[in-house]
Amino acid sequence: MSAAELILILSGVTLNAVAQLLLKAGARDVGRFAFVWENAIPIGTQLLTSAPIIGGLACYVASVAIWIMALSRVDVSIAYPMLSIGYVINALLAWWLFGEAVTAQRIAGITIIIIGVVVVAKS
Repeated sequence: MSAAELILILSGVTLNAVAQLLLKAGARDVGRFAFVWENAIPIGTQLLTSAPIIGGLACYVASVAIWIMALSRVDVSIAYPMLSIGYVINALLAWWLFGEAVTAQRIAGITIIIIGVVVVAKS
């Protein structure tokens, strides 16, 4: 895998992870809500006008475009496992930004993911 291909993959993965974090931030702003018809318009309006939600959706669109470019250059059997890096990025940034727990069990899982990605990348 060339440096340009790796940059495309990592860019797509990072944008996807940032999208998740922005959606989480937007969801926190709106707060917990019941999934009922009465909430469709008021909550839908809040979600559709939330800057973090809009930013998250924009990151998804950009990540899909970049991911398509990556897939045009790299075997999907190599590229797809690289999406697992997003779990690592999200776990660490969610801990930092939102105070989410990073337990020993999660750290063990993250370590396994990193080892797996390295093995696939070197294949």
